Amino acid sequence: MTADTLSQVFAALADPTRRDMVARLSDGDATVGQLAEPYQMSLQAVYKHLRVLEAAGLVSRPRGPQPRPVRLEVEALDLMDTWIERHRARVEQRYRRLDAVLTQMNGDEDEQDHGNDHRSRPEAAGHPDGS
Repeated sequence: MTADTLSQVFAALADPTRRDMVARLSDGDATVGQLAEPYQMSLQAVYKHLRVLEAAGLVSRPRGPQPRPVRLEVEALDLMDTWIERHRARVEQRYRRLDAVLTQMNGDEDEQDHGNDHRSRPEAAGHPDGS
C-alpha cells in the first residue's frame, strides 16, 4: 500500500457512518443488509459507503451470489497503525527531550536557590526591620 492508499483510508474514515461500519465489522463479517440495519438510509446509500471503503482497501466482498459477507481488511488498519505509531514515537521523543531540558533547568534553579539562600533572607542581608 502506498501513501496514496493511506490518504484514501483516512478520507474514507472521515465519514462517521463509514467509521461506524468499520467498527461494527471489527466484531465480524456482516451482510450489506446487516450493515444497513441501524441507519435510516437506502441500501443504495449503504452500497455507496461500501464502495468508498472498498476503494480504500478497508473492506472486501467476495464474488458470488447474494448475500455476500462484507469483510474488514486488516492490512489497511495496519498501514494506518504504522503511520500513526511512527509519528507518535517522534512526538514522544520530542516530549522526552523537553522533559530532560525542564528537569535540568529545575535542577539549575534549585542549585541557585540553595547557593544564594543567605541572600534571599532580609535578616541575613542586614535589614534594620528584621522582617
